[in-house]
Amino acid sequence: MNKNNFITSIAPCAVSDMQRTGIPASLTIGQAILESNWGTSGLTQQANNLFGIKGRGPAGSVDMPTTEYVKGKPVKVNASFRKYHFWTESVADHSELLLKGTRDNPTRYHGVLHADYKTAAKEVWKGGYATDPQYPKKLIAIMETCNLTQYDTTDKYKGDEDSMQVAELQQQLQVMQKRVDDLEGQLSRLTVKDQMQTPAWAESAVQSATSAGLIDTPVLGSFDFYRMLAVLQRLKLL
Repeated sequence: MNKNNFITSIAPCAVSDMQRTGIPASLTIGQAILESNWGTSGLTQQANNLFGIKGRGPAGSVDMPTTEYVKGKPVKVNASFRKYHFWTESVADHSELLLKGTRDNPTRYHGVLHADYKTAAKEVWKGGYATDPQYPKKLIAIMETCNLTQYDTTDKYKGDEDSMQVAELQQQLQVMQKRVDDLEGQLSRLTVKDQMQTPAWAESAVQSATSAGLIDTPVLGSFDFYRMLAVLQRLKLL
């Protein structure tokens, strides 16, 4: 995904949330770029986490190394980060965090609401979102270089539900393709282990898997391979 596609994939969600919450779309998009390195970070690749938000998300959590600044000095630590099914979930969770703050300080990030892009960049840092002292400067540079302020003017850019649905469908397709690839990998590994002729109780499942294009026939597989096919058929996944 190139940089332009990255921006346009999350811009509709950012604009929609801005209209609902007052969080500048330029801030949302800018933080996504900075925190995820244009969607290429390990955290984004593994957990669809665009904003480096810690804790447990709708898809669980993942432990990752990160850099924190202690008294202005970078320190490498491990932390647990939220995991999401799709980028759209990550954008929505980011908006909820800025709008509702934390348990100890619900108004922690309210300085960004309805603010201009420079003020928003400084206020999100003051609220404690990041420990990097250069965080506001980096955000502002990204916003200006990528002309993200255009998304703060809704009469020039209007996010629409169709665009958001397309973005979410693309994420869903990626997740489904990964699941299919994982399933095919498991089937391949089971096929070459302790090969045996197809037992009578698994013939129907083998036919279904063949029709679905998951395996070729004739097939020699292990007992576990045939059992997996039978279970998948019973669950109506074949």
